[in-house]
Amino acid sequence: MIIIAGLVGSCSVAPIGPRRPAPAPSSSAPASSASPTELQETGRPIKSPPQVRPSGFAAPPPGKGLDRYRAQRLAWSPCGTNQDDPLECAAVLVPLDYKQPDKMAITLSLARRPAKLQPSKGSLFINPGGPGASGVDYVGYFEKSGLDSFDIVGWDPRGVARSTPVTCFGGEQLAAYTELDMSPDSDQEDLALQESNRRFGESCLQQSGALLQHVSTEETVRDLDLLRHLVGDRKLNYFGASYGTEIGAYYAHFFPGRAGRLVLDGAVSLTPDDEISQTQGFERALTDFADWCVRESCRLGDSQQEVLSAITDLWDSLDSRPLEVGDRVLTQTLGVTAVIQVLYDDEEGWRLLAQALLLAITEDNGQGLLYFADQYNVRDDQGNFGQLNYGFPAVRCLDNSDEGVADAKQDAADDARMAPVIGPYIGLDYTCPLWPVKARKRPDKITGKGTPPIIVIGNTGDSATPYEYAVDMADQLESGVLITYRGQGHLSYRRSACVRELVIGYLTKDKAPKDGAKC
Repeated sequence: MIIIAGLVGSCSVAPIGPRRPAPAPSSSAPASSASPTELQETGRPIKSPPQVRPSGFAAPPPGKGLDRYRAQRLAWSPCGTNQDDPLECAAVLVPLDYKQPDKMAITLSLARRPAKLQPSKGSLFINPGGPGASGVDYVGYFEKSGLDSFDIVGWDPRGVARSTPVTCFGGEQLAAYTELDMSPDSDQEDLALQESNRRFGESCLQQSGALLQHVSTEETVRDLDLLRHLVGDRKLNYFGASYGTEIGAYYAHFFPGRAGRLVLDGAVSLTPDDEISQTQGFERALTDFADWCVRESCRLGDSQQEVLSAITDLWDSLDSRPLEVGDRVLTQTLGVTAVIQVLYDDEEGWRLLAQALLLAITEDNGQGLLYFADQYNVRDDQGNFGQLNYGFPAVRCLDNSDEGVADAKQDAADDARMAPVIGPYIGLDYTCPLWPVKARKRPDKITGKGTPPIIVIGNTGDSATPYEYAVDMADQLESGVLITYRGQGHLSYRRSACVRELVIGYLTKDKAPKDGAKC
């Protein structure tokens, strides 16, 4: 399972990273009357893509083969509003299918903040994770202090945001889904959830066509290597956060001879069989929040168990009695989503979560929790949802195979057993088992053999990417160097001056920290 978070209001930043499967939007059409046994239990409902041309499809540039793409010239133009910190943007073409470079092309969007110090060290490519988060936007909030000798370059990967985007259901259907029960209590609710996910996948295929078959991480790193060539860098220097660590590890696997200094913050799991699940990471964070709550006298309980019970009692209540918030309602799914969103943060965000929970529990006021749920779902005040809700499942389901609906049910049961507090409420992950596109084969074991040191950063209190993932990634990469940050919240680079000092030293002076360094 993968989870994404955005910004937590006035809390400290909770950067985009792996996320729980995005709730698939439901159609406004009624659920099928078929019995649950009539739905496909194993294997995906694969369908051929229609002949559609989503925004960003284009004829390939002049020339032949992949050389036609390598011959492009980046035309940077101003696109920011801060004259003291200029931002430039550009667009390039890449092949939709690298095996057929003379056929359809798609468009990628880039942004950069030019180096302020000379001589320039070239480009530092950055990616904030997701999958599906905007690297163009990331350039605007990436912590660049100490890296002024680099052009900071972000790009929206294929299928994402300003690049040729995956498109699916509209906002009304997506809004309807967020009120659907993600932890069904009956066969009818379970069937409705499955039908919703199936229709969502079909809508993505109908509107995105063949693009849905070509948004894999492997293709994204081939795009990244082309971008490295186009900016004129011999080696790739790269900083990836959360899912962005998978992009970096894949690059080391496919292009080890072109890897420069790679830094991976908040490592994801590179192996499909995790000894610890992401749900367990959120369970840890929730219990840490409960302990903090007791210490801070947050009025939710006088012990860890009392605080956790207060939260789960609220969730249980919302299942049968959602709270009205203006013309909307706070459902159980939204109440769980709100808590997950703030668990990306540390104690600064926890204070606001405690206040929002207290208002919901004592005053039936769900406004604060609904606000946090909207942050997670990338929903604005007008009810518009961010494209990330489409880019995320498209990449995730293409990258990862599954064993169908029956296996998803078993995974949910395992999560409920391993994470008994939050696991039963996380819900069933039917998105990929009912996705209409076949998953790609993952690469063989990723080791990055022959690369310079690859810095892997793990946070002991990370909710979305448990610390064990960083340990495993650093061990699996032959040149992996582990930095451990003892803290709370998702990711470490922005949170720790110690981590930043080690990373900046490596990126600017090629001084790799000692493996096992602690902050």
